[in-house]
Amino acid sequence: MKYDLIIDSRPSEVVLALLRDGLLVELHKEKHDNNFSVGDIYLGKVRKTVPGLNASFVNVGYEKDGFLHYLDLGPQFNSLKKFTNQAIQKKLNTASLKNFKNQPNLSKEGAINDALKGGDLILTQISKEPISTKGPRLTTEISLAGRYMVLLPFSDKVSISQKIDDNEEQKRLKKLIRSIKPQGFGVIIRTVAMGKKVAELDTDLKNLYKKWQGISKKLIGAQPNTRIHGELNKASTILRDLLSAKFNSIYVNNSQLHQELKEYLTRIAPKQEKIVKLHKKESQIFQEFNVTKQIKGAFGKNVTMKKGTYLVIEHTEALHVIDVNSGKKVDAKKDQEENALAVNLEAANEVARQLRLRDMGGIIVVDFIDMKHEKNRTLLTEKLKEAMSTDKAKHNVLPPTKFGLIQITRQRVKPEMNIDTQEKCPMCTGNGKIDSSLLIIDQIETKIHNLSSTFDKNLNITTHPFVSSYINQKRGWFSSSISKNWSKRFSKNITVVGDERLHLLQYSIIKK
Repeated sequence: MKYDLIIDSRPSEVVLALLRDGLLVELHKEKHDNNFSVGDIYLGKVRKTVPGLNASFVNVGYEKDGFLHYLDLGPQFNSLKKFTNQAIQKKLNTASLKNFKNQPNLSKEGAINDALKGGDLILTQISKEPISTKGPRLTTEISLAGRYMVLLPFSDKVSISQKIDDNEEQKRLKKLIRSIKPQGFGVIIRTVAMGKKVAELDTDLKNLYKKWQGISKKLIGAQPNTRIHGELNKASTILRDLLSAKFNSIYVNNSQLHQELKEYLTRIAPKQEKIVKLHKKESQIFQEFNVTKQIKGAFGKNVTMKKGTYLVIEHTEALHVIDVNSGKKVDAKKDQEENALAVNLEAANEVARQLRLRDMGGIIVVDFIDMKHEKNRTLLTEKLKEAMSTDKAKHNVLPPTKFGLIQITRQRVKPEMNIDTQEKCPMCTGNGKIDSSLLIIDQIETKIHNLSSTFDKNLNITTHPFVSSYINQKRGWFSSSISKNWSKRFSKNITVVGDERLHLLQYSIIKK
């Protein structure tokens, strides 16, 4: 697998598309003035506590108060609270925790009123971005994420990613980190640390400690609602979490952002600095790398896959529902059970991609095509789990019910990505909308594929003159038109003609 990151810098936002082997798997939008991202640290002021919820509402400067549950305070909350108060009162002159006396750990069974009261100033970190009418979800378990590890103030534990299953490597990393970590800090060792040398790990640890020094310095005399620490921009975050030898290239259309990314890569992975490239062509960067077309095809209500198979995706306030349809994909050589299994296995990959692409969270119910045999249902569950194994969000996949429904729960930390793929109809003066015109060629090609086995040699396609002109146009001195390519691919004589009586996206296919 090869990853490419395409970054489109626009006047009001930056849009990032992550491609895996050319296929769009993640899409992110980041406003230039987004001050409430996951990982940002604020000095908040407790508005009120709600014993019934065992939680408090904290003002961090957002229009809606942030929500802080008792269990999100963390065991070291008392130590953090003491450190924060001393820094605000200018009684601290160092970020070091070597001589800082930790307070007793907070009990898991306690009540919010025992820990907080209205008016308290506390250091909080955003764990979930504001969504809809809700303010941000907060935590006081402060964590600073780096390339190879996560630094945890006021803790002393060294834990390691479960994905590192080599016992010798676990022992090596734990011993190494314990020897270099600053006193009074805990560390979580990330999967990418496997096999890394002490110099690389030490550099990452020192960078994280510098962040803590910056937080401590800014906390001295700070006022409520102040942003104490800002997380990396989305592009840098993706690189920090995903960058590996599998990363092929990073294209960006903004020279300033291009320079920032090169400098960031110089710090975390100097050998890969050259993969950052500036897009200088006049064409739109998303069109150049076929991202726009993939967005139009992936974010609609109907998502088409190969050979006519498609998904229908519906969103409600309570849950998301995905219906799997076989379309025209039926192999006459196979029985119904085999056909259903083939469609379901193909759909499992697309379902996993859609969840990650749209960042759908909460409860997702997938209605796969019914299968009678238990072994096939088990195979489908394993396939879906495998397809979702690269998804960073926490998730759980339940086995199919007897009705063929698979239930999935998936963590959501930011607003769901919704894009309107419909366009205003150019043929009327009303408010009607049509499906994206970018997909008309794909729709016609899918139809030809479905019909190719039912006609002998000749096929006439009638479309709107604009569309027929596009299909019949040669692409260069040595390139054929789309219609010629179809004729070669399907071994048929395919003719495309225009008819002004047809709507822009109407077409007819006639077998001769």
